Formats: sequence, C-alpha cells, structure tokens
Amino acid sequence: MSNFFNRFFKGDPIIWSIIVMLAIVSIIEVYSSTGTLAFKYQDGNTSFYILKHSSFLLMGFGIIWAVHNIHYKIFSYVSVLLLPISVFLLGLTLVTGSSINEASRWLTIPVLGLSFQPSELAKLALIIYTARKLSKFQGEEGDPSKAFKPIIIWTLAVCTLIAPEDLSTALLIGGIIMLMMFIGRVPIKYLLGTIGSGIALIALLILVAPRFDDVGLFHRVNTWTTRLETFSDTENASSDASYQSDQAKIAISSGGILGKFFGNSRQSNYLPHPYSDFIYAIIVEEGGLVFGIIIIFFYLTLLFRSVYTASRCKTSFPLFLITGLTTALVLQAFAHIFVCVGILPVTGQTLPFVSMGGTSLLLTSLSLGMILSVTQYGITAKNEHPEEEFEPNEDITERLELQSIGE
Repeated sequence: MSNFFNRFFKGDPIIWSIIVMLAIVSIIEVYSSTGTLAFKYQDGNTSFYILKHSSFLLMGFGIIWAVHNIHYKIFSYVSVLLLPISVFLLGLTLVTGSSINEASRWLTIPVLGLSFQPSELAKLALIIYTARKLSKFQGEEGDPSKAFKPIIIWTLAVCTLIAPEDLSTALLIGGIIMLMMFIGRVPIKYLLGTIGSGIALIALLILVAPRFDDVGLFHRVNTWTTRLETFSDTENASSDASYQSDQAKIAISSGGILGKFFGNSRQSNYLPHPYSDFIYAIIVEEGGLVFGIIIIFFYLTLLFRSVYTASRCKTSFPLFLITGLTTALVLQAFAHIFVCVGILPVTGQTLPFVSMGGTSLLLTSLSLGMILSVTQYGITAKNEHPEEEFEPNEDITERLELQSIGE
C-alpha cells in the first residue's frame, strides 16, 4: 500500500491526508446542510446537491493529482500571462457579472452556463506573480525594494477591481501580499505606508460613499457599514441585521462538547447558506466543540507542514509560493471560522475545500496541487546544493529577523 502511495501520490503524505479528511468532512456536512435547499429547488431530492458536490470534489482531486506532478517552475512562467487575463476578467465582472446576494462577483461562461468568481483566479495569479518577483531580487546582490513597485501596481489593480463587490476578499488578498513582501525583505516603511494609505482610503470611502449610493460602484458601502455597526453594537442592532450571526451562534452553542451527531442540525433550516458561508457553524452544531477543534487542527497542520517545507526549499521561488498559497488558504479558513463564532463581522468567506462550491473548489484544488508540487520538487535532498541564494535549511524566522532589523 505504501509503495502504491509513493508511486502515484508524491509530495508530503501529511498534506495528502489533510486533503482527504477535509473532503470527507465536506461530503458529510454538505449533505447535512442542503436539505432545505433540496426541498426548495429540487422537489425534495436530497441527493442532487451532494452528487453535484461530490463530482466537483472528484474533479478537484484530479486537478490536485495532475498539478502536483508539474514542476513548480512552470507556475512562475504561467503567472505572467495569467495575471493580466484575470485582471481583464475582473473588469468584465464589474460590467457584466451575475448578481448573487446583491453582489456581482460571478462571471458566466457562455455555452457551458457555468459561473465562477474571477477574484479566486486573480488571487491565485497574484500570489504566484508576487513569489516570482520577490525571488528575482533575493540574495546578497539583490535589492528586494525593487520588487515592491511591480507587485504593488498589480495588487492595487486586483484589489481595486474586487473591492466594490467583495471588500473582504480584497482585504484578504492585500494582507497576503503584504505578508509575502515582509518575508521577502521588502523595506518595512514601504509596507507600512501602503497599509496606512489603504486604511485611510477605505475610511474615506465609507464616509463619502453614502452620498453617492445610487452610483453602481458604491452600492455595497451601506452593506459594509451595516455589518460593522451590527458587529460593534450587537445589543442595539436590529434582528434583521444580526440574523445571520445570531443563527450561527445558536448553532455553535447548541452543539455543546460532542454535538448532536451528523445529520441532526436544526439551524441549517434557518441559516442563510449553511452549506457555504456558515458551514463551520453546522460542523460544530453536529460534531460539537471537539470536532470544531479538529477542523482547526487540520488547517494549522497544513500551515506548519508548509512552513517546514519552506524552510527546506532549494530556491526562493518555491519558498514564497508555498508561503503565499498556504497563507491564503489558512487565513480564509480562519476568517470563515471567526465569522461563525462572532469574532469578525459577516464577510461571506467560505471554508476552503469544505464548503459547497464549483469553480472556487476547483481553484482551491489548484492551490493544493501547487503546494504539493513544492513539497515534491522544491525540497533540497541530503548533500544537494541549493540552486540559488538561500541555504537549504535556513529557517523562515531568520528571514523575519532580517526584516525586523530594517534597511
């Protein structure tokens, strides 16, 4: 059995195990949380959504397996073409995108009729591009500050096009890129200046936009402010404004330590999108606090294994690539969890590789395949010299210390 795995499933076996466990959880919880949806749209056919979701999971595994056999260097070249295409699709989405939950985040593929979120593709392309640029300016003779300008130009383009319809995703992407540049030794003054400018711009937008709420690009601002006001003042918030977060808290509190067992959720009948935006609340309701902690453990293990791989990378590009991709998945997971437990306002972030989804699940699979590719091709073997500037066993914390010292 181990020989079969080593032959066909290369890369980190622990990450493979996490992917399989998350897929099992996904199948169980999506089936459990789509009952109301099935009765509403499929005449009570509860098998419809789980079969559809399972087919996407199978395609996802196919993508992971195919991509993890591709050398990570190929991704660097692809990003140069993929990033401008994704920016074009983001612009097209603003103009012709499909409106779901009062937000035009989806683009429909002609003929096929499939809808997908270009923001997910843009996030992936930007992370790969950032890893490419940062790796170019590493080493003793490199100047990481030169990577800042091209990276920030593309980051501003992506985040600006995403923010009007999906501010939380834009902030998430911006945070990931800032972290990658921090690890890549970009001067801290550049990063602080960018973060400060971003905060000031968002604050100004929230203050000014209500006067122009009839203008298309500002139509989501009232939603942002309502969510922030509801989150900061729950006692005085209207029941309609706090409905989603209240139902999620009820689901989590009613789960107790061991939960109600799978298939016995009640709040899935009341929560909007329990199979996507609030699936963690259903997981805790049915599996209890114990199972909720296990899910968190899965994502933390993914992070730790990726950091361990990054510390052993041959070159700088796979180091930045696996750091960016893993950070994106883990931050999104914790954003979803924090919303469900009431630590963050409602954002609409899904739980990676667990929430029901189509193209978003496939793009998550693409990220996981790239991570596994780095664990297979990016690690320096014994007695092997690194190809570029970093020592093979140099720890990431040492690079963080270099950054903290400053220029």
